[in-house]
Amino acid sequence: MGLFNQYIERYRHEEEEYSLEEFLDVCKQEPSAYASSAERMLMAIGEAELLDTRLNPRLSRIFSNKVIKVYPAFKDFYGMEETIEQIVSYFRHAAQGLEERKQILYLLGPVGGGKSSLAEKLKHLMEKAPFYAIKGSPVNDSPLSLFAADEDGDILEQEYGIARRYLGKVLSPWAVKRLHEYNGDITKFRVVKRWPSVLGQMAISKTEPGDENNQDISSLVGKVDIRKLEKYSQDDVDAYSFSGGLCLSNQGLMEFVEMFKAPIKVLHPLLTATQEGNYKGTEGFGAIPFDGVILAHSNESEWTTFRNNKNNEAFLDRIYIVKVPYCLRVSEEVKIYEKLMQHSSLSAAPCAPGTLEMLARFSVLTRLKEPENSSIYSKMRVYDGDNLKDTDPKAKSYQEYRDFSGVDEGMTGISTRFAFKILSRVFNFDHTEVAANPVHLLYILEQQIEQEQFAPEVEQRYVAYLKEYLSPHYAEYIEKELQTAYLESYSEYGQNIFDRYVTYADMWIQDQEYRDPDTGESLDRSQLNAELEKIEKAASIANPKDFRHEVVNFVLRARALNHGKNPAWTSYEKLRVVIEKRMFSSTEDLLPVISFNAKASSEEQKKHHDFVQRMVTKGYTDKQVRLLAEWYLRARKTS
Repeated sequence: MGLFNQYIERYRHEEEEYSLEEFLDVCKQEPSAYASSAERMLMAIGEAELLDTRLNPRLSRIFSNKVIKVYPAFKDFYGMEETIEQIVSYFRHAAQGLEERKQILYLLGPVGGGKSSLAEKLKHLMEKAPFYAIKGSPVNDSPLSLFAADEDGDILEQEYGIARRYLGKVLSPWAVKRLHEYNGDITKFRVVKRWPSVLGQMAISKTEPGDENNQDISSLVGKVDIRKLEKYSQDDVDAYSFSGGLCLSNQGLMEFVEMFKAPIKVLHPLLTATQEGNYKGTEGFGAIPFDGVILAHSNESEWTTFRNNKNNEAFLDRIYIVKVPYCLRVSEEVKIYEKLMQHSSLSAAPCAPGTLEMLARFSVLTRLKEPENSSIYSKMRVYDGDNLKDTDPKAKSYQEYRDFSGVDEGMTGISTRFAFKILSRVFNFDHTEVAANPVHLLYILEQQIEQEQFAPEVEQRYVAYLKEYLSPHYAEYIEKELQTAYLESYSEYGQNIFDRYVTYADMWIQDQEYRDPDTGESLDRSQLNAELEKIEKAASIANPKDFRHEVVNFVLRARALNHGKNPAWTSYEKLRVVIEKRMFSSTEDLLPVISFNAKASSEEQKKHHDFVQRMVTKGYTDKQVRLLAEWYLRARKTS
C-alpha cells in the first residue's frame, strides 16, 4: 500500500480553517502567511548554490572566472544560466515591491527553445507554498483586503508585524456583498489555508488565445452564468461566474500561452490587473482584485509584429522580457538529448559514442552567427569552453565572439524538437536493431535538410556544416577509436613514449649524456636528437628546439603539483597529438585487423576478434563496429 498512501499524501492538502483573529496570530509567527505570490515563488525556488568557475578550466573560460549562481530547482535546464538568473531577478524585485510586481513576465524565444518547459516548472514551483484566502471567495480574496491601510495600518504593523505595503488591496464584489450581509462584522469571515494546484485551477490558471473573430475578455475576467439568472439579477455578483484566468489565479500565477496571438482588446484587462491590482468584470459591479504573477510567452515573430505597432506602446512598457534562446553549448545540448531520451524506450537502446555529440554540434552550428576571420567550428568549441590556443591561433576568446554576435544569437537555427525527431529516425533507421550511430545520423541529416526546403543559402550552409566540419572531424575521431581498439595496451604505450620523450628532451636541453638505467646504453646529444626527431617528424614539428623547451617546462611545472611524478601523456594537447601521430604513423598493420574481409590466418582472425571486443567494450554493437570500420575505410580512400 506504500504507493497508494504516497499518492493520497501528495494530494491530501486539506484546507485548514481559521477565524480572522487566529489568522492574524499566524501572521505574527509566520510572515509567509501574508507573502505575495512573488515572495512565495522565491521560497519555492530556494537559495542559489554559488559555483566558483575558477575551479573548473572549461567553465572559467565561459564565465570569465566569475562566481555564478546555480539554482537546484532548475537543475534540468541545461545551458540556461543567464535566462534563469533573469527570471529569478524578476521574482526577487517583485517580492521587494519594486516595479517588476506591476509587470508581465514575458518569455521570448524561438520554437522548441524551452519556454513552455520553463512555464510548467514555474507553475509546479508555485504549488509548493500555501496561501491564505477568505473562505468561500471565488477569487481567493486575501484576508488582509478586509483592512484599510490608513485606518488599520498602524495597529497591524505594531501588533502583528504586517508592513503597510501588504494592505490596500481591493475587496472583491463577492466579499463586499458578504460584508453587507454581515452588517460590517468582519469577524464573521472565516479564513482558509489553500494550496495552489495546477490540476484544481487553484491560484494557477492557463489561458490561450481563441478564435480571433469571437474571442472576448471573458476568458480573462469571467462572465455571467446564465443558469443563475432565474434567481439573481444580471448585475448581482452571485450570478457571475468567476471562471476567467485572472479570477482563478489571484494570489498565484496565470500563464498566457502565445499571448500576442490574441487581439489587443482581449489583453486590456491585463493592464489594469498589473498596474492597479484590480480589473473590471463584464458586468456593472465593482473591481475584482488581482495580486498575482502573469507569465506570458510567444515566438519572436508575434512579438516583433506587436512591438512594431505604435498603438501598443502602453503595453510594451508593462512587459519584463526574458529571452530564452537555444542552447549554444554542445556539452549542455547533449544533456538535453539525454534528458529527452530518458522519457522514452530509446534510453535503453545502444547509442554509439559520438552520436549525440555530432547532433549537438550540428544543432549549435546552425544557431551561431558566422564570425569574422575565424572558423565557426572553432567558435562552437570556444562556446563549449575548449581551449584552442594551441590548435587554432585564429580562434578568439569567448567574450570577443559574444560581443561580435550581438544579443540575438541563439534565436534562430534548428530547434531541440527538430533535433530529437532526427534522433528518433536514426535509432529506427536499421530494420534489425534499434540503435544509433553517427554514420546513419550524417545520412539522415542530409536527407532531412533537403526535405525541409530551407532557403537555398540556408540549405547550402547546413550541408556545408556536415561535409566540411562534422564528417571530416568524425573521420578523425573514429580513426582514433579504431586505432586505440587495435592497440591493446594503448595508454601504457603512449605513456612510455611520453616519459621517454620528456627524459630525452630534458637531457638534450641540459647538453648531458643520457644513460639508460635498464640497458646501461649511453646516448650523447646527437643520438638524443636523433631519437627525439623520430617522434617529432611524424607530426611535422616546425621548430623542434622551441617545442622541446615548451614540453619540458610544462612537465616540470606539472611534476611540482603531482608529487614529482610525470603527468598523464594526454594532459598536454600538443604532445598528445605528436605521440599519437608517432604511434599510428604506419597504418599498414591496422588495416587488415579492422577489415571485415576473410582472414588469411587464425592469428589475424584472433586479432580481429579481439579488436571487435575492445570496440564493443567502448560502447559499440557488433553491427556498428562493422559499419563504422567500413565507413572509415571508404572515407580514407576518398581523402
